[in-house]
Amino acid sequence: MVALIAAAEAAALLVAAGWYAYELLSGSPVLSFWGAVFTLGLLLAFSAWLFAVSVFLYRGYRWTRAAALVAQLFLLSVGVPAITSGLMLAGLAMVVPAVIAIVLLFSNRVINHASRTGSAPPAL
Repeated sequence: MVALIAAAEAAALLVAAGWYAYELLSGSPVLSFWGAVFTLGLLLAFSAWLFAVSVFLYRGYRWTRAAALVAQLFLLSVGVPAITSGLMLAGLAMVVPAVIAIVLLFSNRVINHASRTGSAPPAL
């Protein structure tokens, strides 16, 4: 379930990056073109990272719990100010999945599933 939430968040980031790229290419005014390109690169990189986290979380790797938690905390740090500034729907779309994912990340079922450390090193 947490892997699905992370994958959905990654897909949402990819959609946001596509919309951002469309707006950038259609000539929307920006203060700095290269700053906007950098922001687009960050959106794409974070989406790819979150997709990787969701795949490896589904596979049961231990390190993914920390990575997923960091992603959820980032979403909370953006979603809560969005709610308080009047963007209720967008803020709730970020906060609700993040809170659900955080609760699930600390559930015994997810902790037991995400206990794989990786493959053993090759023997000589």
